[in-house]
Amino acid sequence: MKKTSKPLVFFGTEDFSATSLKKLIQEGFNIAAVVTKPDSKKGRGHKTVEPLIKTIATKHNIPVWQPQKVIEIEENIKKIPNVAGVLVSYGKIIPKSTLKLFSPGIINVHPSLLPKYRGPSPIESAILHKDKETGISIIQLTPEMDAGPIYCQKEVLLTGKETRPELYKKLAHEGAELLAKYLLTILGQTLTPTSQDNQEATYCQLLRKQDGWLEPKKMTAAECERHIRAYLGFPRSKLSLFGHECIITAASVVSTQSSAPLVIQCRENSFLSIEKLIAPSGKLLDAPSFLRGYKA
Repeated sequence: MKKTSKPLVFFGTEDFSATSLKKLIQEGFNIAAVVTKPDSKKGRGHKTVEPLIKTIATKHNIPVWQPQKVIEIEENIKKIPNVAGVLVSYGKIIPKSTLKLFSPGIINVHPSLLPKYRGPSPIESAILHKDKETGISIIQLTPEMDAGPIYCQKEVLLTGKETRPELYKKLAHEGAELLAKYLLTILGQTLTPTSQDNQEATYCQLLRKQDGWLEPKKMTAAECERHIRAYLGFPRSKLSLFGHECIITAASVVSTQSSAPLVIQCRENSFLSIEKLIAPSGKLLDAPSFLRGYKA
């Protein structure tokens, strides 16, 4: 089992980061503390829900810090000698003053082949843009978003059929494996990172609920189909059918001669077969079941 005497502060919030934390614990790395967002209130009963990463840390008796602002934990970090940092899908900006407390800085796992898709939605962007490959980059965190020098990368080939949850899970696994493989080398400063080519950089945006709406008159059927796969989970692809707002979860591009039960005409005279959707009732239905219950 790998071990390192250098203590690590692990920053993460999403389930994506939980995969890396579990891998580092399994490999015997010294996790001195986990930093995550505060617990949230969810559902009609406003039930308190803690991040999965907090649950994992607590199970392994690792201290958990949940600051509103990262600067609040700087004094805690200063108490840990020779500390290094790892950040995976944390969701907050790390101030320069905090970055300076770590040696050799904070190591960041990003789910794209940087400098492509700097920003918060690289997984969705790879699906939307019909990419043939995506991947994982391990970089040194810098004040500029996702612009730090690259320690290592791994390519992941795409089939063109992946949904966002499927690709999210795959990249979370690949990211954890790559991090565990190279972390000791990075901490020992024997792996020299390579600067990114800023002229090659592309960017992706923070997704909003309104981004989920499908616009068949402005989008081809193929674009709609990728949209549905990319936004499955959040913000989810929405479409009004027979006056009912529905969430589309599966669809395919078809020809005009298709006998599919629920076909939508899109831009450039292309056609999309709606296969599965969440009806206004909240139930997941196939197209025939939806038509029986909702078609006027």
